[in-house]
Amino acid sequence: MRLLSWNVNGIRAAERKGFFDWLQAYSADIVCVQETKAHPGQLTKKFLEPTGYHSYWSSAERKGYSGVAVFSKKEPLRLNRDLGVEEFDCEGRLLELEYEDFTLFNIYFPNGGNGNKRVPYKMAFYDCFLKRAEALRKKGVPMVICGDVNTAHEEIDLARPRQNEKNTGFLPEERAWVSQFLSLGYIDTFRLTHPDEPGHYSWWDYKTRARERDVGWRIDYFFITQNLTQKLTRAFIEKEIMGSDHCPVGIELSGIKETAS
Repeated sequence: MRLLSWNVNGIRAAERKGFFDWLQAYSADIVCVQETKAHPGQLTKKFLEPTGYHSYWSSAERKGYSGVAVFSKKEPLRLNRDLGVEEFDCEGRLLELEYEDFTLFNIYFPNGGNGNKRVPYKMAFYDCFLKRAEALRKKGVPMVICGDVNTAHEEIDLARPRQNEKNTGFLPEERAWVSQFLSLGYIDTFRLTHPDEPGHYSWWDYKTRARERDVGWRIDYFFITQNLTQKLTRAFIEKEIMGSDHCPVGIELSGIKETAS
């Protein structure tokens, strides 16, 4: 079973750059996208009913902002779009889909903003999500959690750590939250399979043409709970895929029931 996650930086812009050709070519079982910047009412059938997939959307109240979507070959048993906190739910940052073998979270975690002004909001969102995840984990629910986390965890996860120690995305409190999250038993799938390898990034700054120089950050993740670790066969970053300032990341799981409808 293959799952992919990609911050597309605008689903309509991504469509013009070949997103749906990529979707069909990769034929993953589940594809999670973040920063869709669109309401379903603004989209055509091509977006809402891509060949072979069911689609699920959560959109921000503010148009052209935030938003997540999931394209899934199999319909989930349950769908949820809310954390239950209005200041978070109004930004369309979460989709929770329950399948037979696991519960999937597709999340666009907040950016800390210019001048780190939104860091308190970001940290509050982190804690609110963690409360939700912990309620499920303590019941033994297998979970896959993916998306744009907007934080590079360790120095190995970005090209220029020292220059970014005071910038959101690499602040001590942001990194400490990721450490806390992992300490509770959630697994960073890429680091599990590539423990000491530097130079693996998923985001590059457009303004400085950072991708051309590979001055990047690994801020897009797939986490799993420990009870899925034995099913993980691969974790990867599709660095060569263009179309956004992020690239897709993914995992493959074995022993999962057939996903096709």
